[in-house]
Amino acid sequence: MRRTIDWGDGSVVIIDQTALPGEFRLLELDTVAGLVDAVKRLAVRGAPALGAAGALGVALSAHQNRDVRQDAELLATARPTAVNLAWGVERALGKLAQGKDAVLAEALALLDEDELLNKTASKHAAEVVLAECPRRPLRLLSHCNAGRLATVGWGSALGVVWHLHEQGLVEEVLVDETRPLLQGARLTAWELAQAQVPYRVQPDGAAAAAMARGMVDCVLVGADRIAANGDVANKIGTYGLAIAAKHHEIPFVVVAPSSTVDSTLADGTGITIEERDAGELTEHTPEGARAFNPAFDVTPSALITAVVTEEGIFRGEVRSRDRRRSP
Repeated sequence: MRRTIDWGDGSVVIIDQTALPGEFRLLELDTVAGLVDAVKRLAVRGAPALGAAGALGVALSAHQNRDVRQDAELLATARPTAVNLAWGVERALGKLAQGKDAVLAEALALLDEDELLNKTASKHAAEVVLAECPRRPLRLLSHCNAGRLATVGWGSALGVVWHLHEQGLVEEVLVDETRPLLQGARLTAWELAQAQVPYRVQPDGAAAAAMARGMVDCVLVGADRIAANGDVANKIGTYGLAIAAKHHEIPFVVVAPSSTVDSTLADGTGITIEERDAGELTEHTPEGARAFNPAFDVTPSALITAVVTEEGIFRGEVRSRDRRRSP
């Protein structure tokens, strides 16, 4: 599969994730405003992919001789929970003094690194899963989408499935549909089907019941921001999954590149949680119904078996490299 996001001839080219699984469609975005809109409406999404979007957006602005710092601010704040977006912007912006070609070169270097970093992180995580789960082949549970589509290439949490599947060690993946936008049912299921990995889609509310029935050996999720103490912000519903997994003594493993670690936050209480439009939930409610529609929740580190990045396996406090440097 081609990269989720890439540089075209003076444009940012993305796989339109709002069209899947019905249509595989590429969008060529030749304005920063268009890229910001794509980020906000989740045409491009997933923490590592957003990091790439941030960097490429700065490169696009520089090549069009725009006010790059103003555009950088628009890009960095388009999705406040996903720390990778601002990280990608900062990384490309750091080359601005060297000219637009240097900015683009830095953005392209970030893209090249993404697949390698995620392959390394997911390989480490596969080792954790095999150490924690004696049963073979494995029954895994996935929430939201942390595969190729959430990254430039390969995937984070779903990358673990690719490693294990190559070894014949996956019996089935239970895919949470992931309310309200169905990133699991639409995107993760599509990726698993493309890779010919056995899977079943389930409503989010069925996950605890599946664990109680012995249908889950391990839960694998990605992350949008990881605090220094190992608290993790991820798609809404992740916290509840972690509670259920803890009760049933099922390993709960978080996989993400180190760019997702925000060492400026001591714990998850400082993470900004986006709230989505109430209209996503009120189509079938009585008129005037109010809604609570957070896009993410925060899972405390005490509920997490391990947070895994390309830099290693962390049980508790998570180290990260200086965010001002290249990963």
